[in-house]
Amino acid sequence: MSHPHAATIAAFSAFAMLLASSVVSAQASRDYIYVVGSSTVYPFSTVVAERFGRGTEFKTPKVESSGSGGGLKLFCDGVGVEFPDITNSSRAILPTEFAACTTNGVTEIVEVKIGYDGIVIANARSAASMAISRRQIFLALAKQLPGEEDGQLTPNPYHSWSDIDPALPAVRIEVLGPPPTSGTRDALIELAMEPGCDAVGWVKAMKRSDPDRYKSICHTLREDGAFVAAGENDNLIVQKLEANPAAFGIFGFSFLDQNREKVKGAVVEGVAPTFDAIIDDEYPVSRPLYIYVKKAHVDVIPGLREFLREFSSERALGDDGYLADRGLIPMSVEERGKVAADVRELAPLQLASP
Repeated sequence: MSHPHAATIAAFSAFAMLLASSVVSAQASRDYIYVVGSSTVYPFSTVVAERFGRGTEFKTPKVESSGSGGGLKLFCDGVGVEFPDITNSSRAILPTEFAACTTNGVTEIVEVKIGYDGIVIANARSAASMAISRRQIFLALAKQLPGEEDGQLTPNPYHSWSDIDPALPAVRIEVLGPPPTSGTRDALIELAMEPGCDAVGWVKAMKRSDPDRYKSICHTLREDGAFVAAGENDNLIVQKLEANPAAFGIFGFSFLDQNREKVKGAVVEGVAPTFDAIIDDEYPVSRPLYIYVKKAHVDVIPGLREFLREFSSERALGDDGYLADRGLIPMSVEERGKVAADVRELAPLQLASP
């Protein structure tokens, strides 16, 4: 006589085999590396992907530009072949994003710093050159300007650059910049808007006492046409600057470096945006660049471990590496050594909850 639960056990076994088969099938359904994220890091990832595809037996990784914030959102949505393996970012992952990753089962994230970049304010080569301070950048782009008296705020009254300072160009303020999902915008706010805003004492004091109000004053950009969110395509901004010499654009140094025959960068706080000024930490609006990797996908997605080793190699990130030729500012020898070691060990990032 058969065991009373034999049919149930057989059915369960069949289901388990079907489930295992579907998991293997799902894993095998993607035989390439999938990368999303920052438009600034995108050209660097693309170069590494193309070289990797040509020089190994693995397929060329698929790289998409979705902005740092947008990329981290996709990255943190889950583990599995339907989710990205890597996200590029022109800023460090936020505690809130790290928490979202953890909630969705993305519990081991490897952070890989790849180098440095500067944020430039550029205009057409045919236009007047610009020398500007971070305070003037804030005065041009902030939605509201704080007065000297505590709590005094007025809608931004400046229509032309020369309204701010007669030494600036006598043209209408029109700045094409990154959208809210962009790490470039986050860096612009942190490295230019905040220092400009902090020049007003009562506002700077709120940074700790009332951070939400501080952000509403110092982080909010104009919505009257003086600042235009131009999307994640920095090449498109370059084209628009060529077509409109009165406009300025905000993007990463690498795009300036690759388009010097079309655009030029403004001098900020007396320092021009150059490779040497950024590597020497003299240019005031510069930042580190990263890629983030799901450890759970390593050795599941074909070639992922090898791709990370290529990305962190001296031939890619070194002083004379092929990414420096594309405008990436290299890290020090010591930093590069640590990055290569971290990639070999795949040590997960430790980050406190928000």
